[in-house]
Amino acid sequence: MNEVSGGNMLSFVASTLCCEVRENNYTTMPRVVPDQRAKFDNDELFRKLSRECEVRYTGFRDRPHDERQLRFQTECREGHADIAFIATGTNLQLSFSSNAWSDKPEDRIPTREFVDFEREPSKVHLKSQFIMNGVCVMWRGWIDLNRLDGIGSLEYDAERAEVEQTLLREQIEQYNRRLREFEERQRQYRQDQDRQAESEAEVVEALLCISETQTPITTQSS
Repeated sequence: MNEVSGGNMLSFVASTLCCEVRENNYTTMPRVVPDQRAKFDNDELFRKLSRECEVRYTGFRDRPHDERQLRFQTECREGHADIAFIATGTNLQLSFSSNAWSDKPEDRIPTREFVDFEREPSKVHLKSQFIMNGVCVMWRGWIDLNRLDGIGSLEYDAERAEVEQTLLREQIEQYNRRLREFEERQRQYRQDQDRQAESEAEVVEALLCISETQTPITTQSS
């Protein structure tokens, strides 16, 4: 019969507890920073992109210009396009769709609020909501359908930021609750181990007392 030593048993239990805390406290990385407004106002990149500046469609650069024009309009109607800020070289893969935060693709559909070919001739006005560097933002701008360039800027998306902030608080609370539950189970386990060790020590002490009180029997030969 194989016996497990006390040291090996403690190592096994410690490994089990470590696995348990990793499993129970697993959480995704937060999508947003704690103070989005402050970062948007003070971060140098956001300060540059929040000013209206020249933007350009960057898709299919290896294709002829007339083909790129058609592809750009097709992509806009599909609800996406690659746009770059010329001054900073910042490239964005924008999505022009309502319910952009939904996990269901059928909910994310381009509407006139996000893709508007009718506001001005030869231009398309675009709007996109997304999270950039931990901050909820909104891109607004227009692109000339012939030149494939235009004007755009970033805005702070206060409405979505509040939603994400609530989700962040719930995520932190859930993590802390799971951590407290794990620590409580760990404390309970240590108490059980201490009681078991005390009980085993009492048994050993009792056996030693019995052994010491027994008188050995001797025989004499004639």
